[in-house]
Amino acid sequence: MPKNSKVTQREHSGEHVTESVADLLALEEPVDYKQSILNVAGGAGGKQEAAEEELDAEDRPAWNSKLQYILAQIGFSVGLGNIWRFPYLCQKNGGGAYLVPYLVLLIIIGIPLFFLELAVGQRIRRGSIGVWHYVCPRLGGIGFSSCIVCLFVGLYYNVIIGWSIFYFFKSFQYPLPWSECPIRRNRTVAVVEAECEKSSATTYFWYREALDISNSISESGGLNWKMTLCLLVAWTIVGMAVVKGIQSSGKVMYFSSLFPYVVLACFLVRGLLLRGAVDGILHMFTPKLDKMLDPQVWRDAATQVFFALGLGFGGVIAFSSYNKQDNNCHFDAALVSFINFFTSVLATLVVFAVLGFKANIMNEKCVVENAEKILGYLHNNVLSRDLIPPHVNFSHLTTKDYTEMYKVIMTVKEDRFSALGLDPCLLEDELNKSVQGTGLAFIAFTEAMTHFPASPFWSVMFFLMLINLGLGSMIGTMTGITTPIIDTFKVPKEIFTVGCCVFAFFVGLLFVQRSGNYFVTMFDDYSATLPLTVIVILENIAVAWIYGTKKFMQELTEMLGFRPYRFYFYMWKFVSPLFMAVLTTASVIQLGVTPPGYSAWIKEEAAERYLYFPNWAMALLITLIVVATLPIPVVFVLRHFHLLSDGSNTLSVSYKKGRMMKDISNLEENDETRFILSKVPSEAPSPMPTHRSYLGPGSTSPLEPSGNPNGRYGSGYLLASTPESEL
Repeated sequence: MPKNSKVTQREHSGEHVTESVADLLALEEPVDYKQSILNVAGGAGGKQEAAEEELDAEDRPAWNSKLQYILAQIGFSVGLGNIWRFPYLCQKNGGGAYLVPYLVLLIIIGIPLFFLELAVGQRIRRGSIGVWHYVCPRLGGIGFSSCIVCLFVGLYYNVIIGWSIFYFFKSFQYPLPWSECPIRRNRTVAVVEAECEKSSATTYFWYREALDISNSISESGGLNWKMTLCLLVAWTIVGMAVVKGIQSSGKVMYFSSLFPYVVLACFLVRGLLLRGAVDGILHMFTPKLDKMLDPQVWRDAATQVFFALGLGFGGVIAFSSYNKQDNNCHFDAALVSFINFFTSVLATLVVFAVLGFKANIMNEKCVVENAEKILGYLHNNVLSRDLIPPHVNFSHLTTKDYTEMYKVIMTVKEDRFSALGLDPCLLEDELNKSVQGTGLAFIAFTEAMTHFPASPFWSVMFFLMLINLGLGSMIGTMTGITTPIIDTFKVPKEIFTVGCCVFAFFVGLLFVQRSGNYFVTMFDDYSATLPLTVIVILENIAVAWIYGTKKFMQELTEMLGFRPYRFYFYMWKFVSPLFMAVLTTASVIQLGVTPPGYSAWIKEEAAERYLYFPNWAMALLITLIVVATLPIPVVFVLRHFHLLSDGSNTLSVSYKKGRMMKDISNLEENDETRFILSKVPSEAPSPMPTHRSYLGPGSTSPLEPSGNPNGRYGSGYLLASTPESEL
């Protein structure tokens, strides 16, 4: 008995001694892999393969440090959505009131499921395909669906990085190219571009100079060569970052995950010093309590939680699979979730501080333009000077004075007031103008930056931040594709990764047509949301209801060294599945009641118009959703009717450093438990390790060979009392 054994230390004490067999075996000397493999069973087809998989798990690459791993998870979860989607949802759904449903759903769905994905990835040490095949072979299609969703998201997400690269290079000039409308010469006369004059300089630059957008999704318009080059650069950067797996991507994360916080901090300080910043922040955090009861607000909050934490993508599982098994993934889940929420709030503060500044500028511009109209009416005797309050000075007209004058004119000229074409110029109206997604970053925020001193510097910093935020998320997305495929099919890492990037670039040309922005909307708003919800629900069900919540909690206790809070048991078992089922139902109903559509930019009108997807686009959208979810029922049916092997029929046991590992498959369920574990199914223990009671030095080791002459290659080991192995 080793000197440092718990039993040796207390063998003279009269205490009851409890020690796991895993603790005892961990003190033995290492044994060579190939010389310590025990195969038991009749099937020859999977013996070596099962053992090789276990040994491969031991040789799996690992993070260089805990910091590198945390930064990778933060880089994946904190992305472009934190910068533009979360602030937009706050503005749309009641300001500060939106934080209530978001926090509630983050606690009851987000953190528990994020912890679940971290735990299964770290415990099983495989990508999403291997993890869900292990947890429940019939639901092994979950992993394949996760890979497909990652592919869909990666295709359009890198296009957004391409847009950011385009704006980044355009920022190295003064004045910024989107600060003024272009001048066109018509023979000897110089005129402002009509499309720009009807909209704004930043809107024109985005839709015409950057995207050169068509009027509808049906008008392809050919490739936009500028964005095609930017997309090529984006995929080259991503490919270089992930080609070596975590050995290359882990180093990139030190910059791509930390740099955005430096920029956000700089923007926050600069934003708070801007005139009108407080107006924007107060507008943001003033709660509209009636919104809290709106089901759409809760649906938006749940969708944002899924996307913010990367649930269902497979990237969380892939990153976690490179951890040591004694890593405290519970702490990781809480830390990353908090940082993600903190980043969203910080970004919202920055956005609304800057938008408050922009709203004040636009409001003052409105006052000046309408004051000129009033002066014209006074000069033409359309309005009487008696309507102008005596203290009003048109040379220094304040917003308050204009509002007072506006109300007087509206009261006196009630019958003909609409013909005057005067605007109220209310600051609240400017603040209420919500701009969604890319419009917030590439139109509203860029317009505000044109009013900054040293605007090119701030523009360069902003778009470099967007590139790094997108890169961190793309690394996680690509890892969610490459890790499970490489684990499962043993393809060469570098060749497969480069092949994925090349394939994605060519498919991504769909998004750099002149109509490409409309396809981005289709993929972003519709193609991924419903499949992700289905995936996350099935992940929860697979662990909580099929594998068993109690068994999973016991294995977490074994892995972490402490028992997770009972809170997680009830969330995984009851609350989270119920909320997600409601969310899925609401999503399906919404798709049926409200036909999907997109905001099209109409060149002749220089304005956006909401259009419904044509029939062929609807067919494409439905196909995307079906393709993303199809592996789940296909794998279930094939394995239910034994048309696809789940990789069993073998018991492979191997020893390394005194630890016994086994892989059980393809046996019928009852045969498996009776033959291998010598127990009835109801008593079958977990396939993951649990502690056994060791009653004292006089007990017989369960691994001592019996007198069976079969020797090393027979079944002479007492398998009936063999403890569960560590996988």
